[in-house]
Amino acid sequence: MKAVVLTGIRQMKLTEVPDPVLTSEQDVKIKLSTIGVCGSDIHYYAEGNIGSQVVEYPFTVGHECSGIIVEVGKDVNNVKVGDLVVVDPSVHCGTCDQCLAGRPHTCRNNKFLGCPGQLEGCLSEFIVMPSYTCIPVSDQLNAMQAALIEPLSIGVYAVKLAQMQHKESSTAILGAGPIGLSILMKLLADGVPNIGMIEPLDYRLDRAEEIGASWLVNPNRDDVEAAVKKQEELLMDIVFEASGDQQAVDNAIKILKPGGKLVLVGIPPDAQYVFNMDLMRRKELTIINVRRQNHCVEDAIDLVVSGKVQVSKMVTHEFNLEETPVAFDVVEGYKFGAIKAMINL
Repeated sequence: MKAVVLTGIRQMKLTEVPDPVLTSEQDVKIKLSTIGVCGSDIHYYAEGNIGSQVVEYPFTVGHECSGIIVEVGKDVNNVKVGDLVVVDPSVHCGTCDQCLAGRPHTCRNNKFLGCPGQLEGCLSEFIVMPSYTCIPVSDQLNAMQAALIEPLSIGVYAVKLAQMQHKESSTAILGAGPIGLSILMKLLADGVPNIGMIEPLDYRLDRAEEIGASWLVNPNRDDVEAAVKKQEELLMDIVFEASGDQQAVDNAIKILKPGGKLVLVGIPPDAQYVFNMDLMRRKELTIINVRRQNHCVEDAIDLVVSGKVQVSKMVTHEFNLEETPVAFDVVEGYKFGAIKAMINL
């Protein structure tokens, strides 16, 4: 089968690799339909690692995907050949303390699609996954919507962890990439009326406004704290950081009111942040870390099926598998108004 593999920093090629095979009676083989290019994929492409997760070349990245079931093990009963499925890229063991505590996303033995040292990714024609990672959505979603469920589920989980006390909580999002827009769409679906977006790229601010952000701030032009005070004199109850940028974290701490919550969703390139502990302590801020998603895939599917979320609004570019190197270059360089690029097979 065809697959696109990383061969070095900002280097990738289309190659032929053996088809994957079922190794368990609970496995399924999936013919990929659509694959999303994620920010974490770009980290591996441009930097060769995310913290301690270091690429050993050659390696196939990619974890946001949908596809058609083409083969099932004899013990599979939740999906059948011909089903279009959403793929949850996290493979958990089901027996460790974290899984038993209802936290499969922090499974001690977790293997994640497209994560170095764990599982080869989905930038290929076929993958094999345990059947429990597949949710059938035939006649409910199209292939692109199905592939976008993975990033949307992270936005759903981030909002869930924030535990908003009431819909009128003052709320801002830093970063209008796919995850920031997923958070925005979930908040809007929940009826939150006044959501700010802080983002240095004007075209992304425009997309956030189109989706429903109430007010916009560009930190390259505006004093963020002053601009936020014009909107909310007492500052923010909740800020979602979805960019992975140190300056964004600095601004988040400044614009949160005492007792506020900072929800960290973005991944910093150097795997660390520096916090202004004097300000954070005096404000008694709560810091919430988001690790992918936990039990939110079905909720994300329901939001799209119901029409409450138009998830395809984050998509700006589409490519075929052979064009994957171009797609990664476009996304990494923020070229041509890129927000979300999709690979169609």
